[in-house]
Amino acid sequence: MKKPLLYLLSLLCHLCCNTVAAQPGYTLAQLKDSALAHNAAVSNARLSVDAASQQRREAFTKFFPNVSATGFTFNANRGMAETTVNPSEIVPSSLAPALSQLSPPEALVALANPVTISMMKNGTVGSIMAVQPVFAGGQIVNGNRLARVGEDVSRLQLQLSQQEVERNVEQYYWQLVTLNEKRRTLDAVDTLLADIHKDVDVAVRAGVALRNDLLQVQLRQNDIASQRLKLNNGVTLLHLLIAQYCGLQDTTFALAASDINNQGNQLPSLSREGSGVSLLPEYRLLEKQVEAATLQKKLAVGQNLPSVAVGAGYTYHNLLDRDRTFGMLFATVSVPISDWWGGSHAVKRRKIELQQAEEQLADNAQLLNIRMQKTYNDVVEANEQLQLAQRSIEQAEENLRLNRNYYQAGTSRMADLLEAQLLYQQARDRHTDAFADLQNKLLEYRFATAQ
Repeated sequence: MKKPLLYLLSLLCHLCCNTVAAQPGYTLAQLKDSALAHNAAVSNARLSVDAASQQRREAFTKFFPNVSATGFTFNANRGMAETTVNPSEIVPSSLAPALSQLSPPEALVALANPVTISMMKNGTVGSIMAVQPVFAGGQIVNGNRLARVGEDVSRLQLQLSQQEVERNVEQYYWQLVTLNEKRRTLDAVDTLLADIHKDVDVAVRAGVALRNDLLQVQLRQNDIASQRLKLNNGVTLLHLLIAQYCGLQDTTFALAASDINNQGNQLPSLSREGSGVSLLPEYRLLEKQVEAATLQKKLAVGQNLPSVAVGAGYTYHNLLDRDRTFGMLFATVSVPISDWWGGSHAVKRRKIELQQAEEQLADNAQLLNIRMQKTYNDVVEANEQLQLAQRSIEQAEENLRLNRNYYQAGTSRMADLLEAQLLYQQARDRHTDAFADLQNKLLEYRFATAQ
């Protein structure tokens, strides 16, 4: 009865293991894509691009005529235009005898009394106007150029946000790979200590080894168990952090091909200059800052120049108790005379800001070139450290093999064997750290050289 049960249990374990192994793991590219799709900073940067695009379209409408319509109606308590007319003052004295003979007496009396005339006590006025700017000191043209610069800046900032997200994801990824690899090292060391414990236990039972040797092995096993707890906690926290950053629902995900021994250590071709500082988004942002400062200076100059516009209008009113309509063409010229005093200082201020932007561009271009050189040196150094760590593993493996043979032959102490085991573990951990450090240095190099 026990054999079928054991066979069934082994079959279930085999199926479970195959199921777990068959679960697809996340690649670095998949994690980056997920983070770019769910990260809040990238989403806000995309919205900023949309807002800048709308602002550019808004500035373009300034090229077209400005059409406006106005209308109002009123009813006053008295006429807005009133006057008193005395006919006797208007009629010449030479005509008085003729009028006295031809006009009835009532008319003569009326001519002798003043007459009050009142107009525009109520009425309605409506008009529609279209004004086309002809010359505005270049403010419309430069305003549109400035709006396009703003849109370009928002796109570059989106690119920087995406790069920052990709950089963080890759750093988290290699941290998780490092912890997983250190757990594999603990598994190998645990297996080694289990074999040593078994051999020492047999030797103690046979009376050819001291019990103190067995206790030393058990203490080292306890230390490995403690390290495993810390690593497991670190892995759990990194899973939570990556899941939150990349928008993953499953916090127990696996990584695809995260074994560093299965990844090539071949260093890619490097260049000290990379792809040129002019392709870096940071440098292009500084260029846009200079371009914006230039346009701001032109706008300040344009605000002190005359502006010319032409227009046409159509008006209706019934102010004189009759419906009247008329159209008109007109031209306007506006000269900002009193603004020239303060405007001259505004132009000088914009010139100073332009000079500051140009100096900042030149200074930061040098710093970006220095960063390129530094990241190149860091990659070369990290690669050499990885090669040294690889040789250290080979030497530590040989040292461990020799000390184990010496102990089994009775020519070495248990402390020496455990010291060799510790050196082997440290060599593997240094190799893991060196590999992750090389990947991070390559990451910084790619971003510093616009690759």
